[in-house]
Amino acid sequence: MNASLILSNILNPPVLFFFLGILAILLKSDLEIPQPLPKLFSLYLLLAIGFKGGYEIEESGINPEIALTLLAAIFMATAVPIYTFFILKIKLDTYNAAAIAATYGSISAVTFITASSFLEQLNITFSGHMVAALALMESPAIIVGIILVRMFAKSQEEKEFSWGEVLREAFLNGSVFLLIGSVIIGIMTGAKGWEKLHFFTQEMFYGFLSFFLLDMGMVAARRLKDVGRTGSFLISFAVFIPVANAILGIVIAKIIGMSVGNALLFAVLCASASYIAVPAAMRMSVPEANPSLYVSTALGITFPFNIIVGIPLYLNIIKTIGF
Repeated sequence: MNASLILSNILNPPVLFFFLGILAILLKSDLEIPQPLPKLFSLYLLLAIGFKGGYEIEESGINPEIALTLLAAIFMATAVPIYTFFILKIKLDTYNAAAIAATYGSISAVTFITASSFLEQLNITFSGHMVAALALMESPAIIVGIILVRMFAKSQEEKEFSWGEVLREAFLNGSVFLLIGSVIIGIMTGAKGWEKLHFFTQEMFYGFLSFFLLDMGMVAARRLKDVGRTGSFLISFAVFIPVANAILGIVIAKIIGMSVGNALLFAVLCASASYIAVPAAMRMSVPEANPSLYVSTALGITFPFNIIVGIPLYLNIIKTIGF
């Protein structure tokens, strides 16, 4: 792999702030970000990326490539939790296997945003409709994970729960709702809306991203102890499965005919794991699963791996294949 790509990614200011957050915890600094602010940063990033994506979709319109990309996104969000479930079942019970599979079938918006920043740093263009793919890939894995539990759980005395509440959590949780809503508003307002919000959603973006990744670095560092308890099987899973998913995504991107930038973002979506939406849904729907397993693998291993190594690795694979 081209070492300059890794260096370019690491020297991206938001990624350096991620390392600073890790360092703050390891060195026992008293650095702390007040709790309401990380939530605000998260909401801002979803609003900004969604609004920009909606504006770019309105500018470019819908074409066959966009339609194929969205179908591919739904396919991967459905297929990944199914095949990873059977891999996880080698070592884990049904509940934990389904919860972790759902986590890896969904996506990390922050990883996507970091990849977007990486592409902009390299002056590689990408399309706004990839945000729509991001929105579509958030929820299907939750539904698949719950279906897997219903199909394979040994106990027939599972407590009943409302499918309506599950669907509500999957499709109307705050992050999905804000992202989809921002895309729609960006489409509706077009160039006039973009002109009015450009400074807020574009010029301020990297400042908010840097603060958010600073906090994420601190959170990830605190999860290091949990990671050690997951065992070598899950640690290996949390590294190799994202790479396998990314390669599958790259192959699909090549078949569809995506550009380099779009292919990287699609690969990152396929490789990332949810540590917000899916854990919230799994805690409600599959309480038998151990949260420390699916949260620590996604946040403590896969997220840093993708941020530091995965993004440049996937771009190098894309360039090697010859997009």
